[in-house]
Amino acid sequence: MIQPHAKKLAGEIAVPGDKSISHRAIMLGSIATGTTEIRNFLLSADCLSTIDCFKKMGVEIVGRGEVGKNERILVRGRGMRSLKDPHEPLYVGNSGTTMRLMTGMLAPQRFTTKVDGDASIRKRPMNRIIEPLSLMGGSVQAIGRGGCAPLMVHGNPLVGIHYESPIASAQVKSCVLLAGLYADGETVVTEPALSRNHTELMLRYFGQPVTTSGTTITLRPEYHLTGGEIVVPGDISSAAYFIAAGLLVRGSEVILKNVGVNPTRDGFLRICEEMGAKIKRENERTSGGEPVADLIVKSSSLHGVTIGGEIIPTLIDELPILAVMACFASGTTVIKDAAELKVKESNRIDVMTENLRKMGADVEATDDGMIIHGGKPLRGCTVNPHMDHRIAMSCAVAGLLTNGDLDIDNADCAQISYPKFYEDLKSLIVDE
Repeated sequence: MIQPHAKKLAGEIAVPGDKSISHRAIMLGSIATGTTEIRNFLLSADCLSTIDCFKKMGVEIVGRGEVGKNERILVRGRGMRSLKDPHEPLYVGNSGTTMRLMTGMLAPQRFTTKVDGDASIRKRPMNRIIEPLSLMGGSVQAIGRGGCAPLMVHGNPLVGIHYESPIASAQVKSCVLLAGLYADGETVVTEPALSRNHTELMLRYFGQPVTTSGTTITLRPEYHLTGGEIVVPGDISSAAYFIAAGLLVRGSEVILKNVGVNPTRDGFLRICEEMGAKIKRENERTSGGEPVADLIVKSSSLHGVTIGGEIIPTLIDELPILAVMACFASGTTVIKDAAELKVKESNRIDVMTENLRKMGADVEATDDGMIIHGGKPLRGCTVNPHMDHRIAMSCAVAGLLTNGDLDIDNADCAQISYPKFYEDLKSLIVDE
């Protein structure tokens, strides 16, 4: 239950490590030579699925701590050609990143693997990675309905291709590039807009040359990666909920430490500022090739904006919380060009529209987004996030400002990306 009793929010927190970077550090560390030490690793359900899959392929991965605590992880790399046949299905849970990226790495191996996940994963489209892998000579079969998981991956020799992706998707791009590590010849991916570039940055860090020109990425395989130390920056997608709360609850000032501000991920900050937000970046620096900063957030009067076009890939995961912010902004906010929201952990367009309407918001779903008329008071009720972690956390922020208590069904689905979310949110609430 979220109680709307916060007079203001104040304090300082460090959000958990970036989920996208944590996944990639395990994957590349597993096929590198030597040990990769990962600090501030996100021990969430999704990232633990990645660890489990690579352990089943013979990789030694050790670390201390429990889910929700960011401990040091050591990955004893086996080298490019040393992954072992798991002799059992690899289960990715709710993690689309694990399934799509790992499938690219499995396509050139010398064994056949079944990759499966939970009910949500079995509804998410996989033809988007099957097509380019097939063009490279891979053999990936979707045995679920409509081109969905489970997948059967039959290892084959691969050749490099130039793939023109119809969508700007970091998961598709990364799948192709990771397969390209093993391919004969160079692999090139061109996107309609540049998606998040964590894979390219980390490949360079491990010693694999990758060049970028506009929205085209080129990889010429070196067939050798070298492990090292990675400090994972705080996840801007996790920080977004506290940024929104700090902006919306009057009299608030929140400091978020060590947040990743990669330009392919900072669209949320740019839209917040366009809406009138007071957000200051301090102590800007680079860690492992990733830009990092501390963020100081002060409560602000927001106004509606139009969100669409090339900025969408840089904030796709933050659109649910932006929809909440739009409810408390003056004027109308239009979210467009975001049909990708329909194939996330839930149909986020429909689910956010459904829940915000239950709270009393003036929201209209469109084919590729939402139209939100701000300024209507929201009321407490019971909402259903449909087991989508980002919907649950977005609704929790709305609950700080509703008239009456807000109940969230299956609120613990936040464990997928942020095990301590509710604890951290409570720590910032000032009741006096």
